[in-house]
Amino acid sequence: MSLTQRIVVAMLMGLLMGALLNFLSTGNLLSAGALAWLDDYLINGLFDTVGQIFVRSLKLLVVPLVLVSLICGVSSLGNNSRMGAVATKTVALYMTTTAIAIALAILVAVIVQPGVGIDLAMATEFVAKDAPPLKTTIINIFPSNPIQSMANGSILQVIVFALLVGFAISKSAEKGERISGFFNDLNAVIMKMVMILMQLAPYGIFCLLAKLFAEVGVGMILSLAKYFFTVLFVLLLHSLGVYSSILKAFTGLSVRTFLSKMRSALALAFSTASSGATLPVTLRTVEQRLGVDNSVASFTVPLGATINMDGTAIMQGVATVFIAQAYNIGLGLDGYLTVVLTATLASIGTAAVPGVGLVMLVMVLNQVGLPVEGVGLIIGVDRLLDMTRTATNVTGDAMVTTVVANSEGFLDKDIYNNPQAGVAES
Repeated sequence: MSLTQRIVVAMLMGLLMGALLNFLSTGNLLSAGALAWLDDYLINGLFDTVGQIFVRSLKLLVVPLVLVSLICGVSSLGNNSRMGAVATKTVALYMTTTAIAIALAILVAVIVQPGVGIDLAMATEFVAKDAPPLKTTIINIFPSNPIQSMANGSILQVIVFALLVGFAISKSAEKGERISGFFNDLNAVIMKMVMILMQLAPYGIFCLLAKLFAEVGVGMILSLAKYFFTVLFVLLLHSLGVYSSILKAFTGLSVRTFLSKMRSALALAFSTASSGATLPVTLRTVEQRLGVDNSVASFTVPLGATINMDGTAIMQGVATVFIAQAYNIGLGLDGYLTVVLTATLASIGTAAVPGVGLVMLVMVLNQVGLPVEGVGLIIGVDRLLDMTRTATNVTGDAMVTTVVANSEGFLDKDIYNNPQAGVAES
């Protein structure tokens, strides 16, 4: 089987294994000793260990890949005016799709009304984290110590440093060419490391999903089914409808080809629920499978993994309407417009904050005067929805990258239209 097929099989087997273990644990079918063994040695032992090692191995490559790949891309551009156009189009597209995402989420949620009739006794205590001020976030984009930025995994700071180094190399004539050659060789080595790790992906994915579903089961989904499936529907509508329409309208390229070539990256995004952990595979896919030049992909993909929060914006839109209905609070048109604006700006303003989805939701709830305690209503299913949100975000990163590359003449359409391009190792 191809790598993509093995990943899909691993996902299904992990889901089934987790559901079976959850059934055994909650159905009083095993002795106390057997339950303790399953929990200590299998679920939180073997599965958790292998899954966490896999995710850590992927995150290991994120900072060196972003730094080296972006330096290669910017230094190859030479003329910084092209980078300005790429950056402007990229940010504009990311912000536009985020605004569309949350507006679509609010519209569907108002129609479906997922929060009507909810018993507030279900809510659990939730301690909100304060998001940093926008001024602090903007200042923190610029590193004072690039080594510390890399050590802390501050991707926006790494991007700024890599842009500066790449631009300096492009202006350093012959000496710059020698340094550029070194980084190109290093980039090839790092991409090979990505492929080595991807061969182990099915095992890591199986363990991650087996542990997750062993702990949560399907009962949690059923208790909040209306909210869960409303968010899921909007995520699929945005991924398959909005993204496909934008791609077709601006490039004329086949949407089916795009989605087919993104399968491996989307499966990994779904399994890990981390755009950052998926970043090395996303970057490789858009370059070698979709034909985007490294000079564009090395900038747009890492930036998207950091600030593109369409999936999270959809969750915020539905969750805001859900919580307002659960507490019988009317928002009105002004309130909904405030939600759209706040969430769109917050997609950049809180990008570097841990637990960004819930932090951004707290910001939105505070902005429109809804009780923050309402977050406790959705915490139970948020981890499951986070997996689909991440796949949506990764799809958006790749779509925007393809559109921008096509507009700037950095898309190889022969590679894009060739179903076998880059498939040898995938």
